[in-house]
Amino acid sequence: MSPYDEKKRNLIEKTVAFHTLGCKVNAYESDSMAESLKKAGMTVVPFTDKADVYVINTCSVTNIADRKSRQMISRARKMNPEALVVAAGCYTQLMADRGELDKVDADLILGSSDKHRIAELIGSWYEDRSRPDVRRIAEEKEYCPLVLSRPSEHTRVYLKVQDGCDQFCSYCIIPYGRGRTRSRSKEAVLEEAAILAENGVREFVLTGIHLSSYGLDREDGGTSYNEYIRNHEVQEPLIGLIEDLHALPGVERLRLGSLEPRLMTEAFVSHLSKLPKLCPQFHLSLQSGCDETLKRMNRHYTTADFLESARMIRKFFALPALTTDVIAGFPGETEEEFEQTKAFLKTAGFYELHVFPYSRRKGTAADLMKDQVPPEIKKIRTDELLKLSDEFREAFESRLDGKTVEVLTERQEEIGGSLVYTGYTKEYVRTAVYGDVSENEIVNGVFTKCSEVNRVDVV
Repeated sequence: MSPYDEKKRNLIEKTVAFHTLGCKVNAYESDSMAESLKKAGMTVVPFTDKADVYVINTCSVTNIADRKSRQMISRARKMNPEALVVAAGCYTQLMADRGELDKVDADLILGSSDKHRIAELIGSWYEDRSRPDVRRIAEEKEYCPLVLSRPSEHTRVYLKVQDGCDQFCSYCIIPYGRGRTRSRSKEAVLEEAAILAENGVREFVLTGIHLSSYGLDREDGGTSYNEYIRNHEVQEPLIGLIEDLHALPGVERLRLGSLEPRLMTEAFVSHLSKLPKLCPQFHLSLQSGCDETLKRMNRHYTTADFLESARMIRKFFALPALTTDVIAGFPGETEEEFEQTKAFLKTAGFYELHVFPYSRRKGTAADLMKDQVPPEIKKIRTDELLKLSDEFREAFESRLDGKTVEVLTERQEEIGGSLVYTGYTKEYVRTAVYGDVSENEIVNGVFTKCSEVNRVDVV
């Protein structure tokens, strides 16, 4: 028996509970870590249960995320003082790189490059209380080989294909928590997707920290996204991956995670439009509708560039759902700049906005900028944008009224006294499905806009 197998014996019959904060990449990684612990003999239980091991997959995208990460670590400690508390994720990686791990109240801390070793490392802790050093993420050059065969939700899966980011937007701490861009090999992605499809997954959402740069670090020794996108009409590694996934048996829906607007050239969108399994929902990261603010953010496009990308999508897709991120109250944002953002958002015609008040992050360029916007002003602007998002959602869903849509059913819920299946259209609009349907089924029906949950009657 190998030393690793000996360590795994320490895990048999122990229980483990996960709590995941932050992005869809974190959700994928938690599912993968949970799967590896199950294979080692552990039983995964709800986080509210008393467990032998608690794993907190942390986030550090905002100060609030930092605080929630600390709170969940503390909560796990109180739920079972005898338990092993494991902390992983961006918050712990950043604390390690700053030399402040003593402030993290966890027994075992996993760096961003060691999550795939969680079973081995927990086994080692139980053997001799050993704790591995957390390596500096900036020095990592290889993609962390996490794998997944059975996600927590078996109808849809977030398929991680890329990690890290080289863009260094002035407000963002994530490149310091995730490192430089690193891509998974296409062969590994396709192998995992095939297994997931065999296990019943029907919809795949490609995700990464900077998905738009997928594969470029593997091209002839590596090339930067900004340079590549200036000189190519099509991001070849990414479109090649999408097309190969589309061709896999059992893959019935493909959805793309957050995309950089410069990616959406006429040639690239034209390729996408030829893939019938691709869902016409595109999340293009904007952050501000004012060019001066975009410059201060170190974004590499203008509002005119963004509108052109949106125009290209609408040229090739009949009724696409465009969603985006917007930051309210970035340093130096005047009332005039905020009004420009609101006007731009109305012009672009979004389905939904993901709105965030600017969060000051130590170690970023924006933290040192003058004219920090007061919290009360940020709140007012955030509320205004959220109200605008509600208006956009109502308008878009009204345009679907009476149209035949495709829905993937996910779970049963009680709505209006009736037990029905709910799911999402290809545009990612949540609906209640009425008709003779079952879970994890793709059906067509007529969409009816409703004040609470939209309705689809199966045809």
